[in-house]
Amino acid sequence: MSLIKFADVSIGYEGVNVLSNLSFEINAGDYLCIVGENGSGKTTLMKSMLGLISPISGTISFNDGLKQNHIGYLPQQSKIQKDFPASVYEVVLSGCLSKGFLPFYSKFQKKTAFDNMQKAGISDLKNKCFRELSGGQQQRALLARALCSTEKLLILDEPITGLDPIAAQELYTLIKQLNHNGITVIMVTHDVNAAIVNASHILHLEKETYFYGTTHTYLHSDIGKRFLVTDCPCDNCQKNHRGGV
Repeated sequence: MSLIKFADVSIGYEGVNVLSNLSFEINAGDYLCIVGENGSGKTTLMKSMLGLISPISGTISFNDGLKQNHIGYLPQQSKIQKDFPASVYEVVLSGCLSKGFLPFYSKFQKKTAFDNMQKAGISDLKNKCFRELSGGQQQRALLARALCSTEKLLILDEPITGLDPIAAQELYTLIKQLNHNGITVIMVTHDVNAAIVNASHILHLEKETYFYGTTHTYLHSDIGKRFLVTDCPCDNCQKNHRGGV
């Protein structure tokens, strides 16, 4: 079932298009990675999904009961976030505020926060100060926070930036597990090789053009062959795709 549908959408600022004539659908259960060079419009597209900017033309429709304020969002981490003086539990629990502010948290919200800490593998860090965590632990806490906002869709903006290779792989594994358990994932990333290993679909943005399709189709597309330096991981193809990032 379609969650988000772009129909001939153009997006930009002050009437100037950054992206033009986008048409594609993101279905429930998809794992979509959005890739492309700097300046190709990845952040602009993500902002349109979150309702932060409106299309210049075309329509973006949300289906299956999905609302923009019920999307879990993990932004790129800032220095201020890393130094936030709160417990892990308080950080995660604050994710429940996206569904409406109350003067106190309900038992259901508190249980939701703890359940999501368990999913992220950080329940043992509940009372630890967020700024004392490692980079990988902080990202897990922020991912648990994002999960408190949604039961359907996560949007992740460069989630492994600044992480060491082990922490990055652990986060990728966690995100893949969440996807297998029914959460639709949209990830903006520069890590194209990891994207083709993990994602079901690729949206590759270039100036004046774009590719949208399955990962397998992307690997065999002209744009994919130009962009990738990798061995094709699919079972039915042993070709090397050479190119430059």
